[in-house]
Amino acid sequence: MNQFHPQQMQQRVRKHIPNAITCANLFSGCLGIVFTFQHNLLLAAYAIFLAALFDFFDGFASRLLQSFSGIGKDLDSLADLVSFGVLPSAILYELLLQAPQIEHVSRYLNYIAFLIPVFSALRLAKFNTDERQTDIFIGLPTPANAILIASFPLILWQGNPFYREYILNPFFLSCFVLIMCSLLVAEIPLMSLKFKSPDFQENIYRYLLLIFSTIAIVIFKFVAIPAIIFVYIVLSVIQFRFSK
Repeated sequence: MNQFHPQQMQQRVRKHIPNAITCANLFSGCLGIVFTFQHNLLLAAYAIFLAALFDFFDGFASRLLQSFSGIGKDLDSLADLVSFGVLPSAILYELLLQAPQIEHVSRYLNYIAFLIPVFSALRLAKFNTDERQTDIFIGLPTPANAILIASFPLILWQGNPFYREYILNPFFLSCFVLIMCSLLVAEIPLMSLKFKSPDFQENIYRYLLLIFSTIAIVIFKFVAIPAIIFVYIVLSVIQFRFSK
């Protein structure tokens, strides 16, 4: 009969903590899909934010516990594909269904939403094999894309008719899908938000993004999210342009 030393048991537990957090990410994504089927896009949007929180902490736990494995990396990508690929595409599909229908066009245009998980899968597969992406991202990270899409139901909930006109426009949503799919696989270097040290000079662009994000969210609430993603891309381009 095998008996484990307490230290071995502790190591086994530590090994599985990051994977358990990743599974919570996946579970959140599955719940969000159910909420979308029930036409509750607000809860579906919150499920993306919850999944993103778990996605952050599984990487944090891996680094803190020094628990890295090939299984964990693959599991993370599988969870991300559901939470940040399938779920946001389902939200977009529901938004397209709610948009004014255009005869002979909208019936087929709605399915463009499902390009998001296709390009998210390509993005995640590329991330797992691209050795350049240890400290940076090449292309827009899937969580950022999903959070941007999650902001749409929340902006609608805020009740401003100006934004509603765009968010429920089938042509706007279709163009948005094509642009985001391109950004997911684009050869654009984007900064990681991981702080290796508190040094201001080293992390100046990260601090600028955090300051802008905090002020924008306080003032504009959910409307700020698209602007934050845009500023993130712009600051990243500026950072890598100057680094050259």
